Amino acid sequence: MELSAAYRHCRQLAFGHYENFPVASLLLPQPQRDAIAAVYAYARTADDFADEAEHAPRRVALLKGWMAKLDKAPGEDPIFIALDDARRRYRLPKPLLQDLVKAFLQDCRQARYANAKQLRAYCKRSADPVGRLVLRVFGLDDARNVADSDCICTALQLTNHWQDLGKDVSLRDRIYLPQDAMKRHGVTDAQLKGGRFDAKLAALIRAQVDDAEALFAQGEGLPGRLPGRLGLEIRLTLLGGRAILQRIRRNGYNSLTRRPHLSKKAMGILLVKGLMGRTA
Repeated sequence: MELSAAYRHCRQLAFGHYENFPVASLLLPQPQRDAIAAVYAYARTADDFADEAEHAPRRVALLKGWMAKLDKAPGEDPIFIALDDARRRYRLPKPLLQDLVKAFLQDCRQARYANAKQLRAYCKRSADPVGRLVLRVFGLDDARNVADSDCICTALQLTNHWQDLGKDVSLRDRIYLPQDAMKRHGVTDAQLKGGRFDAKLAALIRAQVDDAEALFAQGEGLPGRLPGRLGLEIRLTLLGGRAILQRIRRNGYNSLTRRPHLSKKAMGILLVKGLMGRTA
């Protein structure tokens, strides 16, 4: 397969799964956009292995095999043809790519988290590598940028958990809410599985939303230090995450039975805010 066709395949995967946040969007210059799309296609496919019912009997084997491909010639797989080119062109660190798959392997083996520290450690593998890889593609992965990127990416991952709370519980028996926080608030697994939303669960989710917002605030200086279209891309990503948190608040913190999402109109408003240089 030609390299151009391989990158086209990755772009289709990236745009096909677009929802709340910009992913390798048209805002970015094409060479960098293609490299990020290759990373996203690699991670998206691994995520499907971990989540889709059709892969249930072989999840772990598929994920281990997927990660092992990083050490092999790309063969005819369009994702690895594109990723191999991106890795060589931008010197993408293999450990960051491995961490993404390790997080999906963790999803296959662990469905509960004792405390926020454990959950943050998971986010360090499942989310932070994406931001670091984007910064590496643009040659902007200095320590300050990486630290702020980690805050934004972890916040985005947490936001996604609270957005998908009901789906994760009902479809995958995964509860990312820290178990110690659940105990403090008097919320049980049985309550979540039964779809019973109450004031205690609202207080618990409110605390998680506040924590995610605090992380967004820690990292909000990053877009202003990034050039042009990349800065706008990250600003829109930040705005998208914060908008989902706001939707959860407006729903009375009930994301167990009412999954928040952003309409096209809301996305348009975020674009205007981003162009104005706003991050909130």
